[in-house]
Amino acid sequence: MRATSAKTEPLLERLFELPDEAATERFGKSFAHALMTLYTTDFPGLQVHLYGELGMGKTALVRATLRALGYTGRVRSPTYTLVEPYTLEVAKLVSRATQTLNSGFHLPLNIVHFDLYRFTDPTEWADAGFREYFNLRALYLIEWPQQAGSLLGMPDLEFTLDLAGAGRRLLVRAFSQTGQECLARC
Repeated sequence: MRATSAKTEPLLERLFELPDEAATERFGKSFAHALMTLYTTDFPGLQVHLYGELGMGKTALVRATLRALGYTGRVRSPTYTLVEPYTLEVAKLVSRATQTLNSGFHLPLNIVHFDLYRFTDPTEWADAGFREYFNLRALYLIEWPQQAGSLLGMPDLEFTLDLAGAGRRLLVRAFSQTGQECLARC
């Protein structure tokens, strides 16, 4: 059940077939490139809610995106830690995404990956102190957002993974102008 989009029509919606791991990695690269074309000094942040049953590939999609953004460390599933923050050097990313480098632009890209699967009540999200993370201009990747009820608000993008034969089908919906611009570039 999706708490976020049930009442609001998306601004843009696209369906992606992910028949194998390579397709997931290609989408991660496409999403990372789209994000980097939007990443400027006035980037407002981007909240992405990831839906899908256990084993659908939510963390694999996050991992593919982080790898495409240049992260080389271990990408852990935050199922037990609940949150995994990452900080990437933007100058390298902007250079790779746009083939130009603005030497006056050296802000880090903060990425915060949440997994709320173990929450049984929305108040657990607030009690965990996660509101503080949302003071950053960051990319927020939130697995199992429905566990926080309405406390997260409307996402910029919503990713829903379902089975499609031996692979997956990814439905992406944009609910903000920034989300729409990002999805249009994927």
